[in-house]
Amino acid sequence: MSQTFDLLKNLTESDYYKNANLHIHTNFSDGKLHPSEIIELAIQKNLKYISITDHNTLKAYNHCNNLELGELKIITGVEFDCWYKSNFMHILGYGIDLNNEPLKNLCAKNPNESKLDIIRISTTRKAPEVIKTIKNAGGISVLAHPCCCWNINIKKMITELKSFGLDGVEVYYPYIRHRAVIKFHTIKKVKAIAEELNLLITGGTDCHNDDL
Repeated sequence: MSQTFDLLKNLTESDYYKNANLHIHTNFSDGKLHPSEIIELAIQKNLKYISITDHNTLKAYNHCNNLELGELKIITGVEFDCWYKSNFMHILGYGIDLNNEPLKNLCAKNPNESKLDIIRISTTRKAPEVIKTIKNAGGISVLAHPCCCWNINIKKMITELKSFGLDGVEVYYPYIRHRAVIKFHTIKKVKAIAEELNLLITGGTDCHNDDL
């Protein structure tokens, strides 16, 4: 965990807009590209760090072995759909042990639980459980695209999530597609909360196509 934590802590805003993309989906969840295509594209774009964070599944990593990475570093990742009180949210896990049994047990039992919104939003996962499982798998837990959280008092919510072990908040993120419209908070506000609570700040494009 410490190596991943230190790596993420040292990445800057500039890195996230130039060298690092820690929020990428493949066709093993609701993305379009195969993991090998994502890696090829990342190399073409001269990225230094990426993380494949498919919804509720680790299966993409079965297809990353034996691929030529060059200087590209892959940080293991996942994005879990879950609830906290009345808030539906996504929790990212970084630097996770892909062979951790409790983590695998938390994953989707069929492809629809990774691909279909109507199924994913019906999940029974709870944020405290997700955070705890990620941490027990050696990982770092991060609240994804918080500006879209349907919560008036987002500082209170993030503070409560931190009490369960939340390590960070995704800030450097281009709010595009529907997230550009369904947005309840500003990036500036969320960043200030993260800094005040001494949380890690991460970023990524939430890539579903070739928008690395």
